[in-house]
Amino acid sequence: PVQILSFLGGVVKVEETDLKPRVGFLYPIDSHNISVFINATREQDSGQYMCTVNVVDDTIRLDKNVGIINLTVLVPPAIPTCQLHGRAVVGANVTLSCSSKKGKPSPMYQWQREAPTLQVFFPPAQDRARGTLKLTNLSLEMSGVYVCRAENQAGYKNCSIVLEV
Repeated sequence: PVQILSFLGGVVKVEETDLKPRVGFLYPIDSHNISVFINATREQDSGQYMCTVNVVDDTIRLDKNVGIINLTVLVPPAIPTCQLHGRAVVGANVTLSCSSKKGKPSPMYQWQREAPTLQVFFPPAQDRARGTLKLTNLSLEMSGVYVCRAENQAGYKNCSIVLEV
C-alpha cells in the first residue's frame, strides 16, 4: 500500500503521488468526518483504498481501525470505428463491424438501420459483444445508413456507415 493522505499531530500531509494535486479531506478534521475526495478521476485511480484511524490512548484492533473500499473508475466508450467487410452486391453477404478502442467496462454494441426504413437487429445476425452485424443475401432495398452505438454504464458514442448495394 502507498500512503496518499494523512492527518498527524494536527497537520494534514499529502504525499508525493500522482493524486497529490487532486486529493484531500472533504471536511475539516474536527468535524470527525474523514471522508476524502479525488478530483479529475482517471482510469488508473481504480483500486483498493484503505483508511486507518488510530486515536491516541485507544486500543488498536485491526478489524475496528481499518476501512477498505474498492474504487472502479468507469470510462465512456471512445468514438467507435465502423467498417464494411465484403462486397456489397446483390445476393452477396457482408459483415458490418463496430469497435471502440476505449471503454470500461467494455462497451456493448447495437446496430440499427436509420430512417426512412428504420430497422433494429437481433442475434444471430447481430453480435452485441463483438460489434458485428451480418447481412445475408443482399438486395437493393437493404441500401441505407447503418448506425452503431457503443455503450457502457459511463456513456455512449456512435459511428455510421452507408451501405450501397
